[in-house]
Amino acid sequence: MSIELGKPADYGQYIVERRYHLALDHAGDALKAGGFYLDVGCGNGAQTVLFATHFKKWIGIDVEEKRLEEFRHELTRQHYPAADAAFEIVIYDGDNIPAGSNEVDVLTCIEVIEHTKDDRATVEELYRVLRRGGTAIITVPNKWWIFETHGAHLPLLPWNRVPFFSWLPRFIHSKYAKARIYQKHQIVRLLKQGGFTIKKALYVTAPMDMIKQPLLQRIARGWIFNKHSTSIPMLATSVMVIATKE
Repeated sequence: MSIELGKPADYGQYIVERRYHLALDHAGDALKAGGFYLDVGCGNGAQTVLFATHFKKWIGIDVEEKRLEEFRHELTRQHYPAADAAFEIVIYDGDNIPAGSNEVDVLTCIEVIEHTKDDRATVEELYRVLRRGGTAIITVPNKWWIFETHGAHLPLLPWNRVPFFSWLPRFIHSKYAKARIYQKHQIVRLLKQGGFTIKKALYVTAPMDMIKQPLLQRIARGWIFNKHSTSIPMLATSVMVIATKE
């Protein structure tokens, strides 16, 4: 598989709010406790600034300096409560998280694991930096969503989000896909193997950000995709797992 870097969600997109509200619903006590927060793969910071409002100290890390510059610029351009805390926005190598062992109270890793060189090694590194009793909020793309969310290198098909491509067997998907994709039980197993205790695993309902026609978007969000999580895998773009280090 030729894995490519991902594109972060933009400021104002509904998926950012949806993930945040799900985290509040299922890990709100951990967020309210404050402490030291780490966002692994923070990108442009659109997701980070929501979680960081709960902490007095936080750090956002990413492998792309361009994204980090966008993040810094956004914090300067528009004041977010997160900017009132002690924080760092730093580049890292994608392998070694710049934090000490058992140091982080809460970490997020949003749509990142599927892009790393070794997902098992990434999970082990997440586990290393999280303190005992700490909480990890992790999302990965859901195999059973209708469209391949990260696209694929498909011959003769310039449009790379072909319906049901992600449903193909792994050996075919991995040949053309730009990132890994997971079933819920697969990411749960991966995190358990890395030492985590699973508190909750759920499907994140598709936000319909890609629908540009306002009326159609309102209808979709109001009727079919109205709840933040769903029990129907076909309606979810990703899987969210809330895990702890016991």
